[in-house]
Amino acid sequence: MAANKAFKQANDNGWTRNLGIALDLGIINSIKINTNAVMARAADFPSRRSVKKDYQAAWLLRAINHIDLTTLSGDDTHGKVERLCSKAAKAVRPSILEKIGLGEKPNRTAAVCVYHAHVAEAVEALQGTGIPVAAVSTGFPDGQGPTETMVEEIRRSVADGASEIDIVLQREEVLRGDWQAVYDRVKAYREACGDAKLKTILGTGNLGTMDNIAKASMVCMMAGADFIKTSTGKEALNATLPISLVMMRQIREYHDMTGFKVGYKPAGGISKAKDALTYLALVKDELGDEWLDPQLFRFGASSLLGDLEMQLDHQATGQYSAKRRHAIS
Repeated sequence: MAANKAFKQANDNGWTRNLGIALDLGIINSIKINTNAVMARAADFPSRRSVKKDYQAAWLLRAINHIDLTTLSGDDTHGKVERLCSKAAKAVRPSILEKIGLGEKPNRTAAVCVYHAHVAEAVEALQGTGIPVAAVSTGFPDGQGPTETMVEEIRRSVADGASEIDIVLQREEVLRGDWQAVYDRVKAYREACGDAKLKTILGTGNLGTMDNIAKASMVCMMAGADFIKTSTGKEALNATLPISLVMMRQIREYHDMTGFKVGYKPAGGISKAKDALTYLALVKDELGDEWLDPQLFRFGASSLLGDLEMQLDHQATGQYSAKRRHAIS
């Protein structure tokens, strides 16, 4: 069952990429989640894990380094995307970081995430920064459409310079338990990505049960997903601690089986600094320090950056500034 380590490939940053394994329905059908236990653990977690004040500034900046800074609105324009990229490359005003002794630390987000139509201009705006562009694809946010059309969309985004692709599952396939269809679709998307990372959006708020979330997570990883992601941000229910706990434990299980490390990306509804710190603590607890790296953990967010910068400003000055002073784009 374990993947042949001789075939592991490292990406440019030294991480071993998930090559996927054959779909094993025996494993998938055996997955059962104790929802009551998950809810109890998640409810208790924030009160037991907190970042002490002396370390908060460093952890707030670390959270910024894990953000996929995102704009996915119907009114996105070239100017808006350009401003977003500028903010991604200099996420916090340098004067703030200098006051709290973090002036030499990385001051950027992990990536910028946009619609396909804005990939090329985002790539141009980020030239020289080393910040990758992620494109949402495959009929975002609903994931509906022929596989051939979705594959072509991925290829075009990669051709325009996207080095990460966030695809959307067809939730109907999950809800009817057609795991072969889910596997085949994700595998086709993975092949279309080429060297670009594949992040699979489960749309967890639409999947009905924790069992479905866990099974969909495992199938996507078996098919070669580099990340599993909670949500598009458009569902009524997006990222939550219970859902994150279930998905992280599937990542841990897959790593134990194969040796492949798969990334995790909670998205939608994470807008406060205190919530970001809680998610970082959960990653540390469930997956370990190795996952506290932008190669393996991301936030899908937009307004979160503004709150993190405001909290860092408070650390520097002792006063809270107006939100307008921490605009994103």
